[in-house]
Amino acid sequence: MHKIIVMLLLGSTVLALPLGTALAEEAHVAPVTEYVTAKVKPWLTDTVVISAIKAQNATNAKLSDADILALDKKWRAEVDSSNRATIDSVLNNALSKLLVEKKEKSEGAITEIFVMDAKGLNVGQSDITSDYWQGDEAKFKKSFGAGKNALFVDEVEKDESSQTLQSQASVTISDESGTPIGAVTIGINVDSL
Repeated sequence: MHKIIVMLLLGSTVLALPLGTALAEEAHVAPVTEYVTAKVKPWLTDTVVISAIKAQNATNAKLSDADILALDKKWRAEVDSSNRATIDSVLNNALSKLLVEKKEKSEGAITEIFVMDAKGLNVGQSDITSDYWQGDEAKFKKSFGAGKNALFVDEVEKDESSQTLQSQASVTISDESGTPIGAVTIGINVDSL
């Protein structure tokens, strides 16, 4: 009889761990959502943001899937190279300068910011991303792919570059008429919230 009780207790403990872990992981969603809603969404309508996305959407309108993959491959090769012409052209644009400023003003709450066009290609960024095309990733599919006003908060992970516990929040960006034109992903240091 004691064996059965002990086995039942052990079984319930094992079953309770994944549920407790899942609840703990989801605890970050509300504070990240609140931060993004209060501190990020207000500047997503800035003319620098909207103009940069619109310009890149016009430039990239006719890119094929093969073109996108080639651009992404070129970007990935440049990440570890001394020749970073493609990366530098993005890092030095007006939008990237605005994103660096927003990151710095966050006092450590934001670990990275990057804005994507309608195809999921980087338009501007505060830091170098490992790839140029985000269109095949959940951050893009669950924000821009979900339509107007979408907000996707991803799991908490350790960010190797900043050595912080980070959650990425992604938001659809719409133009003045309310039409979705791109998305932004913000790395949030969950310990700062």
